[in-house]
Amino acid sequence: MKMFDPHIHMTSRTTDDYAAMAEAGIVAVVEPAFWLGQPRTHVGSFEDYFLSLTGWERFRAAQFGIRHFCTMALNPKEANNPDVAQGVIDLLPRYLEKDSVVAVGEIGFDDMTPEEDTYFVQQMELARTFDLPVLIHTPHRDKKRGTEHTIKMVKELDFPEHLVLIDHNNEETLPLVLETGCYAGHSIYPHTKMDEVRMAMLVKKYGGERIIINSAADWGVADPLKVPKTVHAMRDLGVSEPEIEKIVWHNPIAFFGQSGRLDMGADSELLPRDQRELFEGNSVLRGQTPVVDEGGVEE
Repeated sequence: MKMFDPHIHMTSRTTDDYAAMAEAGIVAVVEPAFWLGQPRTHVGSFEDYFLSLTGWERFRAAQFGIRHFCTMALNPKEANNPDVAQGVIDLLPRYLEKDSVVAVGEIGFDDMTPEEDTYFVQQMELARTFDLPVLIHTPHRDKKRGTEHTIKMVKELDFPEHLVLIDHNNEETLPLVLETGCYAGHSIYPHTKMDEVRMAMLVKKYGGERIIINSAADWGVADPLKVPKTVHAMRDLGVSEPEIEKIVWHNPIAFFGQSGRLDMGADSELLPRDQRELFEGNSVLRGQTPVVDEGGVEE
């Protein structure tokens, strides 16, 4: 089964992860702009990061046959940093025009501060201006209140709900999101947030309509194969193949496809690899023999 991981921070992952994901059936990813673990002190560091998401990381994914798309935003945590916040907002329009940018995100909430509200509204308006969907991060703490606040603000802004993906849901918040027209994302983690079996049980209870799953897989303890592992868990619980395919393929394509920029190719298979290629003179290889595919078949 072809799979799409619609929220994974590949900047934090290795080439071995890319190879394992491709082997497991993941043919496309969306990498949201996010916090890097250490606070950034200059707007220029965001610009270099945005350039890497649209350039080097897209190249690196393609070297393993995976299509790479991204989302751009000032993340919720750094919305509270007055040294960079407004400067990043001013920078965003030039990157929201890029062909590989399929949404504004991650925006949303971390500590539920007034500053987060301010930049949430500004970025929702940027999404409206650029006719893009929005990926919204819900807080790690007090998630129900954060989700309720998110939904309230989406409605107050009269933003089209079918263009909103509210992420990091759990058993408490999923019913709230499904009462709206928004998509409901779930990050599957080894020990926190949501695991494979719990997710499979939610699918058994609610079905797959507007349900999306991802691995997130950032610089912390995470697993970039959580999407295929959740597929196995859903099968074990008797979820039908069409319902599974809807969740791991059709739903993310339907959501991010609203950007008009989700180019999946004619067959949506893995990209043919040519590891002889360079990006600004750099290769993913370190003396290894390049893999070169012809029409998707290794020579």
